[in-house]
Amino acid sequence: MTLLPSGEFKSEIMAMPSWLRRPIGKASEISTVQSIIKQRQIHTICEEGRCPNRGECYAQKTATFLLMGPTCTRACAFCQVDKGHAPMPLDLAEPQKVAEAVQLLGLNYVVLTSVARDDLPDQGAGHFVKTMEAVRKLNPGTQIEVLTPDFWGGAGVGEAGQRQRIELIVNAKPACFNHNIETVQRLTGRVRRGAKYDRSLQVLAIVKEIDPTIPTKSGLMLGHGETVAEVLETMADLRTIGCDRLTIGQYMRPSLDHLPVQKYWTPEEFDELGSLAWKMGFTHVRSGPLVRSSYHAGEDTSVKPEV
Repeated sequence: MTLLPSGEFKSEIMAMPSWLRRPIGKASEISTVQSIIKQRQIHTICEEGRCPNRGECYAQKTATFLLMGPTCTRACAFCQVDKGHAPMPLDLAEPQKVAEAVQLLGLNYVVLTSVARDDLPDQGAGHFVKTMEAVRKLNPGTQIEVLTPDFWGGAGVGEAGQRQRIELIVNAKPACFNHNIETVQRLTGRVRRGAKYDRSLQVLAIVKEIDPTIPTKSGLMLGHGETVAEVLETMADLRTIGCDRLTIGQYMRPSLDHLPVQKYWTPEEFDELGSLAWKMGFTHVRSGPLVRSSYHAGEDTSVKPEV
């Protein structure tokens, strides 16, 4: 991670379009969430991923919890989450800690995500379920969305092992099952090291095969050099396997160690892609420069706008 930007990186930040700049938020509101998280030694993707919306979300007392530590076993070239170090042992008390944080924040809708844990026999699927159970015990009215890795690798390598892990979580009945495809097929190898385009589609397809009633969701991150045609092809691939919900946002380079931005897509282009997504049949659509996977996840976006 580059702590102090070089002249090159500083110039890149200064060249960032105005629509990607937003106020940080009130320090008092942000510190309330941060203190609850830090006291319990748990993590959020809001902080670990340097999400540009964390000020807004914290002000609303919402957060997306990052399970199983802050260190990922993958090395995606776009992601700010720490990698390249040995992952931490699982904190067996984490499910209870997250449940208590949800209760203190008064959340009606919570998103649970995780780093990839290829070092664990079940890739962490069981830990997702334990956390869901703990959250529901303390917060019976809270809906839970999961944003998972692809669960490929480790013990039970292959499709059978992947399906078993996904089925474990599906049987726990999340309100929504999210897995991000992130980028178009041509760029997957460069952007998502250790992941495969078809494998990510398979995650969402398996969810629908096991329980068609659970909404599935995926996200695209633009700015890596993809074309409009490629974006539309990816959206069509997601609809083909029954994906219900879609988020589309702008990639923002976290440091010089990450891939440079190839293009800043305009708000108008995001609006057009969002309109096309509705026409394709997605039931929930969020498309905008600062949209991220969990942005306003609990809001009802099922009312289709005029397109």
